[in-house]
Amino acid sequence: MADYVLAIDQGTTSTRAIIFDGTGSPVARGQLEHEQIFPRAGWVEHDPNEIWQNTREVIGQALAKADLTRHDIAAIGITNQRETAVVWDKRTGEPVYNAIVWQDTRTQPIVDRLAADGGIERFKDIVGLPLATYFSGTKIVWILENVDGARDRAEAGDLLFGTTDTWILWNLTGGVDGGVHATDVTNASRTMFMDLETLSWREDILEAFGVPLSMMPEIRSSSEVYGHAESSSLLRETPIAGILGDQQAATFGQAAFERGEAKNTYGTGNFLIFNTDTEIVRSKNGLLTTVGYKLGDEPAHYALEGSIAVTGSLVQWLRDNLGIISEASEVQALAESVEDNGGAYFVPAFSGLFAPYWRSDARGALVGLTRFVNKGHIARAVLESTAYQTREVLDAVNADSGVPLTELKVDGGMTSNEVLMQFQADILQVPVVRPVVPETTALGAAYAAGLAVGFWSGLDDLSKNWQEDRRWEPRMDPAESERLLRNWKKAVTKTFDWVDGDVS
Repeated sequence: MADYVLAIDQGTTSTRAIIFDGTGSPVARGQLEHEQIFPRAGWVEHDPNEIWQNTREVIGQALAKADLTRHDIAAIGITNQRETAVVWDKRTGEPVYNAIVWQDTRTQPIVDRLAADGGIERFKDIVGLPLATYFSGTKIVWILENVDGARDRAEAGDLLFGTTDTWILWNLTGGVDGGVHATDVTNASRTMFMDLETLSWREDILEAFGVPLSMMPEIRSSSEVYGHAESSSLLRETPIAGILGDQQAATFGQAAFERGEAKNTYGTGNFLIFNTDTEIVRSKNGLLTTVGYKLGDEPAHYALEGSIAVTGSLVQWLRDNLGIISEASEVQALAESVEDNGGAYFVPAFSGLFAPYWRSDARGALVGLTRFVNKGHIARAVLESTAYQTREVLDAVNADSGVPLTELKVDGGMTSNEVLMQFQADILQVPVVRPVVPETTALGAAYAAGLAVGFWSGLDDLSKNWQEDRRWEPRMDPAESERLLRNWKKAVTKTFDWVDGDVS
């Protein structure tokens, strides 16, 4: 009998395979980083072939560490960096260009062109998203317009598009020999092409972008059998039965199934998702409306999302670009070397500001500097910027939903940072709660796959698995919290209007 589910977590910096047992506990994992490619300022790319090769290797690592075979695995789930776009030739299986990553800002001229008729909210009522470089739709357009022959090949029906879940699914199920070209509703909702109500591609919007419908994958639910691993795979004949975009997967892994429940993932960026159940809530405060999950034939569940571009990657920048720390883990001790931020505020608008501002003209700023400020204050400002950005997103969620959040479930690598988590509780003035199993993104994908094949019987089983590990209660006086937030908002305004015709 198969006693485990395997999740493939294809993230921004690495690909992981994690095997979970019936209690939702991880038993083994494999992980490989892939190259971050920066051809120009603002351009971020990955090699799709490297990602696929790493996927195969980490599956082998996880199976070997657990001493398991395909016969022990009931199903495979996939979760992924959602807006990263891959375009490949369906006859050869070769990408026509590197994957363009969600952080990439090269498509701003395409955004401006599309926004000339109706503004950045031109399609928002239909798709839930503003026009922005963040989403995969404009990335497809860039490839079609800038890669030699791509437009003609796409029009001829020879090219396929997918986010990285689709790329992995297609290859895992056979690639050029019958690979399944599909995605789930959560990833489809990040393209700018899916109608939130019908859960289907909008041909009129595809036409406005100039993207052929033939490129697009079939939209499926988040929990069903899409196909089986092909014969050369270590997991051959195992059903691939769950797909969720990474942030929706983390929400699912946190068992945030009820309206008003939310989670915040602290990774390369931060992503706060607030469950609105089966209601589509269209934000008036700079948030995204997205699909939370859809289980088989059941109705789709929706969510409000606040996406923050730079959080964990700011710590990496402090390490790699400035050399202030040699390991990311050192930032906590450095921040603890001072009592406060010394008046310094760091707004990491490296690729503009995401929610709730959506200002592509913004660029990063470190403000409030005096001779008193040292590297400890800068480290503290780096950590605090994550908490301030989360507070602004949460304020927008509360305004849109009318359901004030009473506690925030958190996950991701930065939740191990005590300074950040305590300051997060202080600036939010609500408790912050971390689960026992921190691998919530991979766990969510495993849950979706396991539900589809009967490994778990329903959401109640998953809720019983969730256990609290650590809780941070607010300690700061509310008046002080508001004073700090007011100064942060002032700092944010200093980043506006930086990019113009002479500055990129």
